[in-house]
Amino acid sequence: MKQLPPLNALRVFEAAARHLSFTKAAEELHVTPGAVSQQIKALEDFLQTPVFRRHKRALLLTDEAQASLPILREGFDKLVEAGEILSKKADAGRLTVSVAPSFASKWLVPRLDRFQEAHPDIDVWVSADMNVVDFAVDDVDIAIRYGAGRYQGLVTEHLMAEKIVPVCSPALLTGDNPIKTPADLVHHTLLHDSGNDKDPGCPTWPMWLKAAGVEHKTGDRGLKFNQSSLVIEAAVAGKGVALAKAALALADLEAARLVIPFDLTTPTEFSYYLVHPPSKSSSPAVKAFMAWVLKEAADSMDAADAQEAAA
Repeated sequence: MKQLPPLNALRVFEAAARHLSFTKAAEELHVTPGAVSQQIKALEDFLQTPVFRRHKRALLLTDEAQASLPILREGFDKLVEAGEILSKKADAGRLTVSVAPSFASKWLVPRLDRFQEAHPDIDVWVSADMNVVDFAVDDVDIAIRYGAGRYQGLVTEHLMAEKIVPVCSPALLTGDNPIKTPADLVHHTLLHDSGNDKDPGCPTWPMWLKAAGVEHKTGDRGLKFNQSSLVIEAAVAGKGVALAKAALALADLEAARLVIPFDLTTPTEFSYYLVHPPSKSSSPAVKAFMAWVLKEAADSMDAADAQEAAA
């Protein structure tokens, strides 16, 4: 192995280069400006070349020092990641999965018994949170995210696509003002998913009604929910008609708690993705979970297509 520059001097250099000030670097590192100067000198003695130059009382980086900064910062990030891995106790029998609450309750949790049967030696911990997990900070092995699939620095695998379908309780198909065509929706409460997934391709009720050729003056009115699972539960309870994510509504459709009153399906731009840091790629528990959940997703998509075809 080649001789490494003094790591403490590199740390001081990165701070001084970021601030272009020995004084500010000293304040950040809780040392004196003289100590910063000594570390920079030690680094320059090791490299046998200057890393700073002074110009009209301003502190500037040499061209070589400027070019080295991105690599140095990436190296520090890798050291932090390595430290996190080393500091964690090995627990091959535990798998922590981060997932949005609606996806957890309506899709993942009802299927987890099959994973436990296949892998009784792995304990799954489900962390259901609306916030996006930070793998560098949170103790999470793998996450399921709904988005565009661009997750820099993470290993990403497409899990399944999503589509939006109108759903309601079977009771709304009969009785007063039965739902037979989209035009009948003017007589029913509309249930709105106001979640924060920010999918640009996910239709709102006004958009959907316009595409269906329905003139609805109050298409933006009705009950609004901040989670997709609550929208589906309201539809099951007969509180109105919802535009639901098909994967999340599948169990209620299969159990006939919900029906698709007419076949007007809208694909979304977002999909579900499995993501994990590269450091988890060799984890047996992560590998087992990925293989299992990918098969479950494929079966789920086939079942969703069958429900849509039967509508």
